[in-house]
Amino acid sequence: MFYEPEKGHGLPHDPFKAIVSPRPIGWISTVSRDGAVNLAPYSFFNAISSNPHLVIFSSEGAKDSATFAEETGEFVVNLASMDLAERLNATSIDAPRGVSEFAHAGLTEAPSRIVAPPRVAESHAALECKVTDVTRPLGLGGKSSGVILVTGEVVGVHLDESVMRDGLFDVVAAGNLSRLGYMDYSAVTEVFQMRRPRWEKR
Repeated sequence: MFYEPEKGHGLPHDPFKAIVSPRPIGWISTVSRDGAVNLAPYSFFNAISSNPHLVIFSSEGAKDSATFAEETGEFVVNLASMDLAERLNATSIDAPRGVSEFAHAGLTEAPSRIVAPPRVAESHAALECKVTDVTRPLGLGGKSSGVILVTGEVVGVHLDESVMRDGLFDVVAAGNLSRLGYMDYSAVTEVFQMRRPRWEKR
């Protein structure tokens, strides 16, 4: 089968997000200039650089997370994990501004060290970030996508000692959660290793 997205796919649901998966979930906490706290999951999220540590999240529309991050220049990425899946999903609710998603989902606000937004105390890891760039990507022909892309540099890292093994962060123990297509999610339950080949050793 082949289709052109602009002309429709003829399927019960668009398979795009199922194809581009699994995607890590950016569970983003922010705070507005006025002190309103927001917590929401974003499946258009990833790391894009290791030196410096840069992460991005993409908001389809001017939602609180992107708006607050742009206002204040700070956000926190909280690790989404299998044990917190239901509470993570609860924070995706379209609550009006001023309603605490932390309280709604039964989560605890923990203070960050460097940035103002709180982190999720129950999360197995958190990345404190300062915004380095906010862009609004365009489609073909300069058509507005309505997307706000926030890039941040990681300035602080919190790790739960209970999921550390011999100095390594154990993603199976943490149960890292990812987003698939449709209403589907997946958690890391097993891993395997492959070393990158070296040309001179072929």
